[in-house]
Amino acid sequence: MGRKSRVKTQKSGTGATAVVSPKEMMNLISDLLQKCSSAAPSPGKEWEEYIQIRGLVEKIRKKQKGISVIFEGSREEFFPELMAWAQESGASCEGVEIANFAGEGFGLRATKDIKAEELFLWIPRTMLMTVESAKNSVLGPLYSQDRILQAMGNVTLALHLLCERADPSSPWLPYIKTLPGDYDTPLYYEEEEVHHLLSTQAIPDVLSQYKNTARQYAYFYKVIQVIQTHLTTSKLPLKDAFTFDDYRWAVSSVMTRQNQIPTEDGSRVTLALIPLWDMCNHTNGLITTGYNLEDDRCECVALQDYKENEQIYIFYGTRSNAEFVIHNGFFFQENAHDRVKIKLGVSKSERLYAMKAEVLARAGIPSSSIFALHCSDPPISAQLLAFLRVFCMTEEELKDYLVGEHAINKVFTLGNTEFPVSWDNEIKLWTFLETRAALLLQTYKTSSQDDQCVLENPDLSFHSRVAIQLRLAEKQILEKVVASGKARRLHFQQQQEEGAPLPRYEESDISLLENAEADTKLPLILRKLQEEDEEGDDQAAVERVLAQVQQLGQGNAARELASLIVNGDGGKVVVNGNGTDASPVLEVGVDASLNQEASKKVSLTSLDAGQSASPAQEEDGMVAKFTTPDAADAADPATTQEQEGQMENRGDKATASLSQEVDVDLSAERTGDVPNVNSV
Repeated sequence: MGRKSRVKTQKSGTGATAVVSPKEMMNLISDLLQKCSSAAPSPGKEWEEYIQIRGLVEKIRKKQKGISVIFEGSREEFFPELMAWAQESGASCEGVEIANFAGEGFGLRATKDIKAEELFLWIPRTMLMTVESAKNSVLGPLYSQDRILQAMGNVTLALHLLCERADPSSPWLPYIKTLPGDYDTPLYYEEEEVHHLLSTQAIPDVLSQYKNTARQYAYFYKVIQVIQTHLTTSKLPLKDAFTFDDYRWAVSSVMTRQNQIPTEDGSRVTLALIPLWDMCNHTNGLITTGYNLEDDRCECVALQDYKENEQIYIFYGTRSNAEFVIHNGFFFQENAHDRVKIKLGVSKSERLYAMKAEVLARAGIPSSSIFALHCSDPPISAQLLAFLRVFCMTEEELKDYLVGEHAINKVFTLGNTEFPVSWDNEIKLWTFLETRAALLLQTYKTSSQDDQCVLENPDLSFHSRVAIQLRLAEKQILEKVVASGKARRLHFQQQQEEGAPLPRYEESDISLLENAEADTKLPLILRKLQEEDEEGDDQAAVERVLAQVQQLGQGNAARELASLIVNGDGGKVVVNGNGTDASPVLEVGVDASLNQEASKKVSLTSLDAGQSASPAQEEDGMVAKFTTPDAADAADPATTQEQEGQMENRGDKATASLSQEVDVDLSAERTGDVPNVNSV
């Protein structure tokens, strides 16, 4: 057993730089809340706002230095205590142990040979920290009266974690003491380290993540002071020790580890932290963790064969490296699912808009959406191929797919590489893609060669290295798209020049679609579209893109296409900010109406489906009306949009005082596939 820890609260005079009066601290908190709740900055001013918010946060952190709850002893000293607690609680962990792996940190190691698909670990519900356990804890009275907590389970988990950490008798202390003391999420980056992320797809979410975290902290700091004054029956253990660093730690702990599990009756899903299992590190593969409703436990089977003393991995989900960096704090070099986002749409002012929108609708594709450019070959999905084909169709081609012979079945071929619409259509779409990727590359301030040179510096900080690796990876994907687009354009030009016969669709060819490769051949209408629907009628953006295309001199085909596309940001990639910031993850193949009769075992994937956003990002549309927290109305959360992938450990318009009536809008501005939460 590791040494028994003592919870210690450091206060001013035992490490703090100075004694700070409550009034002085409240003034600083009010300034921070007001700054974080002001109107969104104008385009191009986001970095300036971030610097201002960061300056206020640093002032608060300086005043709070030495005021925090800490544990005596190192993290690894408490691993034996965690293992003993797990065994006493009914977990099965005889075949694993916690070990330190060079370059990857702590993880799980096999203590015996384990076969692929063998059940090697299960964790009972009694060990989990969940939104339900928070309701039944000291946080319960506040939860029952605060609409923000009711609507945002991840924020509830963060405060639950802090309350239990401060309680020497908490049943979860064996778990909490083994959590990292700090993280590598962008919340922990220095200013110059964040600067390396400028121009990357991650930067909008990184900046909003910091702003939202600061806003939430300031809001709950005030709420906690009010609750201590008005609710004498419930004294939260955070009144004397609730620092920004505390909240940043809790947010990062939840962000890198939260997962969705079914509630005890199986009727819905809830967020949870899963001790021990969340020690597993990530690798490519498949989701191998599920929730057994009958035995009421989280179960994990081996992803592959493991020999004794080998590290055991799990698959966090199909997250891009931008999502890994933002929500988990690491860059995965061998990421088979890395991608960058591209926002495309058919302009509503375009003459053929109605016809194109109808063909797209029949294929199950919105007329404006955020798509992905992948690191794999081909770099585009069947959905994006279908969109571009329709986008580039002539009026006659559109008529053929709307009312021509076999029109209904031909729609199924739009995402099939074996059935081009026409040689000219293929030339146009690949010319456009080549041009668009080239334009996106121009938004970066450094070249791939520049980044590679910087990465050779052995003195580069870990955070800076991760940021530059991400920046380089995005460029490499775009460079690959440029090369792929050019190669395919030249290929189809040759086909056209040689008068090659165009493959024609026959009704019997539907069998080809049904038996072909899943991602590129199946009828689009049968697959879930993963790209986010966006409106796209910004003509100013169209003009900017057209001008850029003309400057590149890519030819008439590119100019013709550019006049039709709506990119929203005129060349800037729009991040699909993955709100759910989860860690190792259970793949939620969970039905909204789970029940024990219908499903005794739930297959879960990293919060991918319907997962919750991180505390720093699940604020979209959140508006709450307060006089004091005990007068808050009940929230009516509405979550929308599923998410692409997930994973593991490494992981706003408010004014003045809560003593007066305050409209608190904890809304975040982002374009992501994170659920939006709205309150009345």
